[in-house]
Amino acid sequence: MSGMIVLVMGVSGAGKSTIGRALADALEAAFLEADAFHSPANIAKMKSGIPLTDADRWPWLDAIGAALDRSVMKGGKVVLACSALKQAYRDRLLKDGGRRGFTVFLQGDPDLIAARLAGRSGHYMPPALLPSQLAALEPPADAIVADISEAPEVILRKVLAKLPVS
Repeated sequence: MSGMIVLVMGVSGAGKSTIGRALADALEAAFLEADAFHSPANIAKMKSGIPLTDADRWPWLDAIGAALDRSVMKGGKVVLACSALKQAYRDRLLKDGGRRGFTVFLQGDPDLIAARLAGRSGHYMPPALLPSQLAALEPPADAIVADISEAPEVILRKVLAKLPVS
């Protein structure tokens, strides 16, 4: 699989980074963490418990898109861990740029996600923003869906079995 993008999406605490890194390793692909593309202003807003607006997100999504283009233009495979909560965001990352991509949706019980967020340290995303993320979430219709209550290795195996190998 060359020139391919796998978008691993879901709310904060769903396990995007964990699954994304494991998937990148398994596919021998580059790994991009969308959090690394946030502006200092976006990070400050989230740290303060203020949800981001679409206006905050568009430049962030465009920066990620540019990084995807750089990787894909080299014929590379890329796994992107990104919340991509709305269909418009996923379209901007994958379809608007004409990028070939697959979406993996990490879905789970909000109580499990809240518990994960409460136990996490060193991250700017406070648990108090989970309700706003759940409210903004537009589950994708065309994704590989994974249940986050399963062990990461089980999720990885199931996702790999559903990705086309070409």
